[in-house]
Parts: sequence; structure tokens; C-alpha cells
Amino acid sequence: MAFANVSDTLDEVRAGKSVIVFDGDGGEADLCVAAERVTAETVNFMATHARGLICLSLTAERMRELGIPLMVPDAPAGKLRPFGASIEAREGVTTGISAGDRAATIAVTVRDDAGPDDLVMPGHIFPIQIRNGGVLVRAGLPEASADLARLAGLKPAAALCAILRDDGTLAGIDDLEALAQLFDLKMIRIADLVAHRLRTESLVHRVAEATISAGVGGKFRAVVYRNDVDPDEHIALVKGKLAREDAVLVRIHSQCVTGDVFGSERCDCGDQLQKAMEMIAAAGCGVIVYMDQEGRGIGLANKIRAYALQDQGRDTVEANLELGFKDDSRDYGIAAQILRDLGLQRVRLVTNNPKKIQGLAAYGVDVVERLPIEIPPHAGNVRYLRAKQQKLGHLLTHLPQT
Repeated sequence: MAFANVSDTLDEVRAGKSVIVFDGDGGEADLCVAAERVTAETVNFMATHARGLICLSLTAERMRELGIPLMVPDAPAGKLRPFGASIEAREGVTTGISAGDRAATIAVTVRDDAGPDDLVMPGHIFPIQIRNGGVLVRAGLPEASADLARLAGLKPAAALCAILRDDGTLAGIDDLEALAQLFDLKMIRIADLVAHRLRTESLVHRVAEATISAGVGGKFRAVVYRNDVDPDEHIALVKGKLAREDAVLVRIHSQCVTGDVFGSERCDCGDQLQKAMEMIAAAGCGVIVYMDQEGRGIGLANKIRAYALQDQGRDTVEANLELGFKDDSRDYGIAAQILRDLGLQRVRLVTNNPKKIQGLAAYGVDVVERLPIEIPPHAGNVRYLRAKQQKLGHLLTHLPQT
């Protein structure tokens, strides 16, 4: 089955039809419909043919306006789906569970004059707070559903429901094709929506630029970026003249204060950064994108908490998971936008991490070659490197076997 293009899918969303949104990475697909177009029939169709939990994607701003708290207020930013407290319309419903009642609740959330007094909690609709910036920041199903509504000229909110088989297991591609054909539904991949937005939008902005002379690698052009999503600032160190048609040497490096600045022996980050600068200097052309993603995206304070857990015997992955994060909470949407702003589409990526290749590819960057960047291990970081190799899939070949 051919996936639908974005323009045709937006026509369906605008008309109030359900569409299937497929997450090619995780394998899940959701039935989605713009919140402004939800009816009792829509909800019943989802409950009957998708069978999963009927949720509602909302922006953080709208959640605040409606007084909907997060279900776990201090949940880490790396959590996949930040659920809000379940909700019900205060008026115009009975038990709240019928298709009509749930449609009425969704209608309240997109009503211009609605506020906290128009909802009660708990209820039978489950809000999910989406990331500001949508699929260009997190290529997830909730973000995709809201992006489709917004791009269709509607409010950025959508009902979504995971599609399950009759036996309750996650639907496969054959099941999705059968459902789409049976009910004449458009099916779209998140990757195609990302590509569409990358062609038409940009979230990053250059805010400062100057030449610096680094202790390693010599002179670089330093370009500082801010974005429309968060207050973080990122920097690109550019060597030489970049040509769009060339496959340019690139290192995406996540900030590591402990390793990059203080020379911590727990990791190999500082050594990798210096080696990448040397490699780019030797090539005479390339880019280091230095991202404010401390601790694989969990932040400095949580990284130090993870260190404390490692002192008690956990490895780097176990510590992150125990703190409530994913093993790697980073996303590469902003990094991809920075590369795009610099005129790059094809790169030779300096990394040991295959997920970084996949992450950039999801945002339209063509990684034509991977260049390893292995640092000889030592007693202080060999356990850390082994955990990255065995649990995160990093391509490391020089680790001691025991």
C-alpha cells in the first residue's frame, strides 16, 4: 500500500475524517482526527476499530488554560507520553463513558471560552501534553496528530487511539492496510510529515556569529542558535567552506560539562570532542554541532543523581532508568535543523552510536558514511563504555572482553 502524501491527508483531516498515522520506528499506529471535528460517531469508530485508549493531544499552553495538571507532575522530560489528569465535561454528559459524552468532553477542550470550571477530573478522556514544535522536536504520534490538525487550519489538538488487532495485540502493517482499504482511510508516516515540515518551516535562528581560535583544531566559525521550542542555546563550530552538494564531516556532540570541561574519567566525552575537532581540522572542512543535551538529555542535576546511583553499583543505563528516564532521552530534530540552516543535507557522521544516524535520518539528513570515534578505554570508564556497547548498541571494538 502506498502511503498518502501530506497534502491529501490534510484534506481528509480538514473534512473531519479519521486518518491513520504510522510510527515507522516504534511500529505503533494511531487512528487520529482533529479535535474540532470529533463527533460521537468518531469516538465510536475509534473504540470499535482501533480499540486502544482514546486520548487527546493538547499543547502545554492549552493544558494550562484548562487547568489540566500532568498526571505525574515531576515526570522527567524524557518520558514518552506526559499524560494529563483524565477529564470530563462538567455539563452535558451523564456517565462520561458513552461515545457522545466523550465527544462532548473533547469539544469543551477546543471551545474558545472554555476554562478550568468547564471540566471535572477524573474522567474518561486522557490528555497528552505534546512538545512545543511538534514532530520537528519529537517525532511522536501525539505530536503528529496535533501537527496534522494545525496544518489543516484547525486548532492544534486531536483525538488519537492506538490501533489493535482483534486479539488485543498491536496492529501490524497488514492490519493497517486492511483497515485503511475497508474504510477508505488515508495512512501517513510520521517521517513524511517531518519531511513536509522541514521543507516549509524552521524552528532555529542564528543569534550570534564570530571566529574563535580553539586549543584543538585551530580557527572555527562559531554560530550560536536559539529555537522556538525551549530556551536552550546550541553552537555550531564550522571549519572551511560548506557546499550543499558535498558530504561534509559532522559531529553531533551532546554537552557534557563533567567530561568536556572538568575531564571526568567516568566517560569519554571530552576526549571524543577533542578528537572530532582534530579530525575536522585535518579534513579542512566540517561541523561540530554542540547540543545542550546534558547527560543524554536528562540535564546536569539528574546526571549527577545518576552518578550517585552508579556509585551504588548501577551502570549508566540502569541509573537513567531508575530515575524515570529513557536510556537515551535525546532527540535530533533541532540538530538536523541546524545542519539544514548551514546548508547541509548529506553528511559523513563521526559517531559510534547507530541511533544518532537513525535520529538524523528521521529528520531528513542523509548520513552517507559513519566514521568511528573510539577512544582507548581506561579503568575509570570501561564499565560505562561496556554498558553503552551492550545496552545502547554503540559500535565499540576495542573494549576488554572481561
